[in-house]
Amino acid sequence: MKAADIKKLRLRDPYCVHCGADTDLQIHHRRNRQMGGSKLLDGLDNLLRVCAELNYRMEQDSGVAHEARDMGWKLRQWDSFSTPVFDKMQGKWFELDKQGSKVEVEPPLYLI
Repeated sequence: MKAADIKKLRLRDPYCVHCGADTDLQIHHRRNRQMGGSKLLDGLDNLLRVCAELNYRMEQDSGVAHEARDMGWKLRQWDSFSTPVFDKMQGKWFELDKQGSKVEVEPPLYLI
C-alpha cells in the first residue's frame, strides 16, 4: 500500500467506527483478501481503520461478524464496495470511495 493511501486512510478514519478508539488502530479489509489474496482489494473503498479488538472479533465471533456485515464493516464476496458503512460515533452512514473520501448517505434499505 502506498504511503499516500495510508495518509488518506488515517485522515478519513481517525477513530474506530465501532467504539471511537483512536489508538492501536488496524487496517481492516471489509472484503477479506483471503490467504495471499489480491492487492486489488487494497482500495480505499475496501479499507477501514478499526480497533484491534473489533478487528479480531469480526474474524472470531459469528455474532460480531453478522453485526459487522449489517454495519458495512465486513463484506461478503458478492457485496459491492458501495455498501455504506455505519459510523457509530456520528450515528451516520457513509459511502467510501477509491480516493479516500466518504460521503454521507441514507441507511441501506434492508435496515428500514
